[in-house]
Amino acid sequence: MQIVAIISELCYNLVVMSCGHTLKGKGYRLTPQRMMVVDALHSADEHVSAEEIYAQVKARYPYANISTVYRTLELLKELGLVTEIALGDGCVRFHPAERGHHHHLVCQKCGRLIDLPESALNPLEETLTDMYQFKADLKHMAVFGLCSKCQGG
Repeated sequence: MQIVAIISELCYNLVVMSCGHTLKGKGYRLTPQRMMVVDALHSADEHVSAEEIYAQVKARYPYANISTVYRTLELLKELGLVTEIALGDGCVRFHPAERGHHHHLVCQKCGRLIDLPESALNPLEETLTDMYQFKADLKHMAVFGLCSKCQGG
């Protein structure tokens, strides 16, 4: 049966992935659908939307439901295993938290994305703490503006 082969492959991959370890360690079941969501998330090269994850899962398991994808992403977010970000295209995107924190510069004209290291916003975080006694959560954010090409014309 095809689903058994898919599950076997995913089980092997999940043993290596921290999401699988954490889910299992916290007592959550590693259902085939949940495992496929985690696999799709980890195999993406960049930030991925719930709809993109759903398309990957549905291609492998036609009986999947998008609500399962949303519930799994919400659970992973609550456990600190995934981060989400809105990059200005009307779609929330996700990526595994274990890939580290970073920020994005988003061009409002051409849509170009420029990755920014977490340390770039350290001065802002310090200013917010020192001047306003405010502890900001600057783990993963987007800053909107114009890239160098779009500023010129």
